[in-house]
Amino acid sequence: MSTSNSSELELADLPETPDTTGAYPRLTDEQIMQLSQYGERKALTKGTTLFCAGDRDCGLFIVLDGRVRVVQEDGPEGESRVLAVHGRGRFVGDLSILTGQAVYVTAVAQTDVEVLEVLYDRLKEAVTQDQALGDLILRAFILRRNIHADLGAGLRIIGSRYSANTRRLRDFVSRNRIPCRWDDVEEDPEAEVTLRAFDIPPDQTPVVILKGQTVLRNPSTTELADLIGLRAAPKRSAYDLVVVGAGPGGLAAAVYAASEGLSTVVLDALATGGQAATSSQIENYLGFPAGITGGELADRAVVQARKFGAVFTIPGEATSLTQADGYHVVGLAEGDDLIAHAVLVATGVRYRRLDIPGTDRLEGSSVYYAATEFEARLCRQDPVTVVGGGNSAGQAACFLARQSPVVNLVIRHDDLGRDMSRYLADRVKQSPRIKVWRNSEVCELIGDEALHEVLLHDLHTDAKQRVATTALFVLIGSAPHTSWLQGEIPLDEKGFVLTGPAADCHDGMFETRRQGVFAVGDVRSGSVKRVASAVGEGSVAIRQVHEFLEAEGRR
Repeated sequence: MSTSNSSELELADLPETPDTTGAYPRLTDEQIMQLSQYGERKALTKGTTLFCAGDRDCGLFIVLDGRVRVVQEDGPEGESRVLAVHGRGRFVGDLSILTGQAVYVTAVAQTDVEVLEVLYDRLKEAVTQDQALGDLILRAFILRRNIHADLGAGLRIIGSRYSANTRRLRDFVSRNRIPCRWDDVEEDPEAEVTLRAFDIPPDQTPVVILKGQTVLRNPSTTELADLIGLRAAPKRSAYDLVVVGAGPGGLAAAVYAASEGLSTVVLDALATGGQAATSSQIENYLGFPAGITGGELADRAVVQARKFGAVFTIPGEATSLTQADGYHVVGLAEGDDLIAHAVLVATGVRYRRLDIPGTDRLEGSSVYYAATEFEARLCRQDPVTVVGGGNSAGQAACFLARQSPVVNLVIRHDDLGRDMSRYLADRVKQSPRIKVWRNSEVCELIGDEALHEVLLHDLHTDAKQRVATTALFVLIGSAPHTSWLQGEIPLDEKGFVLTGPAADCHDGMFETRRQGVFAVGDVRSGSVKRVASAVGEGSVAIRQVHEFLEAEGRR
């Protein structure tokens, strides 16, 4: 903690931010008393910084007296804007406290305050004793993150919309659900002002700014991940289990493995949650009758797995699987190797691209393979086009229709319910903003640096028609991510991993022909491509991992 003398702190005291969404709940006296057993009371003077953007391993602060201000530090001169003010009984913190990432906001004592600080390890103990308290804190943190994302708090990315590197950084931040503000150098005058203030020439963009001070110039994805705190350092030379892929199957495996005492590390080339995390609403998952976003489901799973000791490394792209001295060795694109007694492959699938004129030219600026809040904000009030007839495409169309005036849904046949769940197909039909183009395909993207129109081809009449659109969402199926396993693990004719009897392995449904290597979820040949199925496979497979380790005398 430190004391700040910034002019922002000299402003008159601001009133407490009202809690209209559940993001800023007030703890009861009983809950505060319970947490007092796990924390330390501290008296802080006005202007003291409780935690600062970029800090890691921060604790949870409960305000016992006075008020605490949460601010976003935006510019090179240290100017800041107020995001929230918390009074007595409110707690100050961010989801980053639970996920092990760096916080992206700063908390400052607005008045002389008394706070209760509860560090992460002690907080885990406290919420174990009170499930309702733990869920209250987690839910509030998730809501706060959504609020901050809408406000443009968090990281700041400055770059051109036509830059592939800008798109790479934006996609990485979006898929990892990190609040971010993007300033387009083509349209935002403030972007140029900031670049001049930092003395950054245009050829060094895109840049990433944290706390208005830390600047990364055209960073690699790994450098950005290190800044955010997504890449945990290995804690041991060899793990009991390496989980490759952090989709629903991999996350479920991580939770069960870590909870049963296995040292577990989880890798993913892009983000936790896999393709499921791009879903705006999962409505058929057991236990969530009102539905849950894929991002929230993933964040909850990460918090749960970390609570039991699982370690996450993002990005961690597996490039090879070999054996050495009785261990499995997973080679990584980032240059390191991970050694383990057992490996669980849960790399899922990757969406296919459209191989049509204009894709290579416009993919970096206008073509998307997911429809999350981030993409929706970019397309606000603009016509968009979704290609695909499955559930992912239907969910994307319904989600985008909340903000886009026209959503064109293009399918190659005439039966919307053929590949889409009936409830979702009905919702698409009932939306006045969604226009379904049946028996059609997108055959060309039109635009120089940004997409302006798509050319639709009617498969029955052979007619072609231009349709105005500023963004194309391609959700046309997927292919397994198994190129790194070629020659090491038997695959079927489509590239999916063979397991159980199909792999001449009769000891377990999820074991491959190589002992100690297992596969679950969408990447497994014959699996049911559903979130619930992947979660079930990931949890059940850990029983087989245990049996293997015990048979090998490693447990």
